[in-house]
Amino acid sequence: MFESAEIGHRIDKATYREAVPALRAALQQAQVALQEKKKFPVVVLVSGQDGAGKGETINLLYEWMDPRFLTTLAFSAPSDEERERPPMWRFWRSLPPKGRVGIFAGSWYSDPIRQRILDEISLKELDAQADQINRFEAMLVNEGALVLKFWFHLTQKGQIKRLKALEKDPRTAWRVTQWNWDRVKTYDKLQNAAGHLLRLTNTPWAPWVVIEGEDDRYRSLTVGQIVLQALQKKLEANDTPGFPVAPMVRVDTDHRTVLSEMDLSLSLNEKHYETELAQWQARLAELVRDPRFQNRALVCAFEGADAAGKGGAIRRIGAALDARQYQVIPVAAPTEEERAQPYLWRFWRHLPRKGRVAIFDRTWYGRVLVERVEGFCSENDWLRAYTEINDFEHELADSGVMVVKFWLQISQEEQLARFKAREQVAFKRFKITQEDWRNREKWDAYQQAVCDMVARTSTGNAPWTLVEANDKNHARVKILRTLCERIEDELDKHKKPGAKGASKKSDKSGKPSSPGPK
Repeated sequence: MFESAEIGHRIDKATYREAVPALRAALQQAQVALQEKKKFPVVVLVSGQDGAGKGETINLLYEWMDPRFLTTLAFSAPSDEERERPPMWRFWRSLPPKGRVGIFAGSWYSDPIRQRILDEISLKELDAQADQINRFEAMLVNEGALVLKFWFHLTQKGQIKRLKALEKDPRTAWRVTQWNWDRVKTYDKLQNAAGHLLRLTNTPWAPWVVIEGEDDRYRSLTVGQIVLQALQKKLEANDTPGFPVAPMVRVDTDHRTVLSEMDLSLSLNEKHYETELAQWQARLAELVRDPRFQNRALVCAFEGADAAGKGGAIRRIGAALDARQYQVIPVAAPTEEERAQPYLWRFWRHLPRKGRVAIFDRTWYGRVLVERVEGFCSENDWLRAYTEINDFEHELADSGVMVVKFWLQISQEEQLARFKAREQVAFKRFKITQEDWRNREKWDAYQQAVCDMVARTSTGNAPWTLVEANDKNHARVKILRTLCERIEDELDKHKKPGAKGASKKSDKSGKPSSPGPK
């Protein structure tokens, strides 16, 4: 992959001086159009060998473009805060919004390459990380981002020559350290690891551009022209190209679904409710104070029909926790800031650190529920979201985050009764809006969306628990019991390597049963 970057590319001084003024003007013009239209963000990854011109190129882009609309993100070893979250978290939250250019000095490629050079991961594990990166970049592109990936290449002789030149110049000598010379010794390992990873991630939607780094003028002019051409082409495009997605397939020809088969008559009398509630709240309090929980984190995701009782269930969970240990994240329509980012961004930034709990009242599933039903996104958007959500939750699980998801189901008759009751109570009246009444007209469409959501996103790492919520007592106890059993299973699995991680679910009788939605 590096052959074309080892042939001695050169640009003479006269050609360079002649080309730069027009290039700079065109770059700034394209940047102004990007900022005004705010159609998409630009993600620029600057990677490569030491001494190949990464820093010089970033500085040059700041000189040639308007620095007010550029952001440079430099990543080295993760901080304590970053280590307590999924590895991709620090990149997720740093993505530029629409209309801006984000330059990543160090990126999601740095750690896999470093780990492979140090033999901390196998080639198979590197391949798995490459697949994960490809899916992440595909999501960015499908969300409209322009992703440009540059790898600056030097031969080993060229790298030594470059470092000596930098070391000799008093203005740049500080940039060369013993660490840089030590890296020269691992040149072959870097070539092998980087070459392998670049081949696997050289995708049609986010291809790599390998540039010879020995000649400054050639490198600078090439990067500037590539950035300009990519910007102009993206600005001229009318629509964001989406990947082809297979249409939804219907299998419920007998009109039986996971929702229609729920027994909404299940209930718990007041006496048993008080006993069970106290029991499971006490158990939850013990579990989150377990020393093993300090190396894990918990995400509770609540979805459900309007007036299904999500708020009441969340309050019963909170009553068992230290208020300093958890956060409730209510999710409504996205803000302007959130609309300028990928749809998962507003959830990424609320992920809890180790030993903490995040409770989402409405979640990232809005993309396949309300956005789908109300037409707030295209069919391609919500169809591909199933895979993107599964990837997201898989990353959480891999990093030690327990994801427990609840859908609260009530009947249309019970929902109507609760709507009317809310209108009669002053401190509950704010909960009922005209939108809630309007959504009742789309009950069947929402129910179908829920069934599709469960079918496509109830995974081994993050299964859905369907809660019969016509009776609030039954629903609250089932949620607490399921939560405790899931945490207990996860902590035991962590304690006993090789133990199966299937979480217990509650069947209609309230007794533990096999994993899966109920």
